[in-house]
Amino acid sequence: MEIYGIQKTTLVDFPGHVATTLFTGGCNFRCPYCHNSDLIQSLDEVEPYSMEEVFSHLEKRKGVLEGVVISGGEPTIHPDLPDFIRKVKDMGYLVKLDTNGTNPKMLKALVEEGLVDYVAMDIKHSRVKYPTIACNPNLNMDDILESVDYLKGNHVDYEFRTTLCVELHRETDITAIGLWLAGAKAYYLQPYKESDRVLQPGFHPHSKEKLQDFVKVLSVFVEKVEIRGLD
Repeated sequence: MEIYGIQKTTLVDFPGHVATTLFTGGCNFRCPYCHNSDLIQSLDEVEPYSMEEVFSHLEKRKGVLEGVVISGGEPTIHPDLPDFIRKVKDMGYLVKLDTNGTNPKMLKALVEEGLVDYVAMDIKHSRVKYPTIACNPNLNMDDILESVDYLKGNHVDYEFRTTLCVELHRETDITAIGLWLAGAKAYYLQPYKESDRVLQPGFHPHSKEKLQDFVKVLSVFVEKVEIRGLD
């Protein structure tokens, strides 16, 4: 398992818990607004943390941290993810997984073994527009649908979330997403933020007022809808 980034302490990434975030490298998507471009390309130019460094950090932070967030990139593309999480769980940590939902088989296995305590799944767009935003010609939409349906079954605590850009997400798209996620327990909207790490810079966030309009639209379908990451 190769970890390319460590956020030593976060109060927001794992709801209700003080955590550290570990970032895996590589992703099977190329979403143009991705803000972790350094984790999905040119990895041969970056030296990953050694497992000794990772577990030394976790050992030292025992008693301060409650959880570990495993993010990316896309963690579930790595076959050794379950073994890595087992070691983290053996240290007494809660585990949150960030995923794009393209590996429902692994997602289910992790949940059923009790290896993850919380899952955050990114919803990139409405179902019909997924291939264009994920920039993956081999995308199997059935995998995405399966992961969504599994999480909606409340097998583990979870949330859905979407990063929104003016250029890519319109109100009709938001309504379509709401219809798709109907019955879900929690959905978070995240405004796009420009940075030098964005894969294709130049997008723009919706206004606070427009995001609040989206919340009203989605609240018809989803139990809890909130905006996360407003300055």
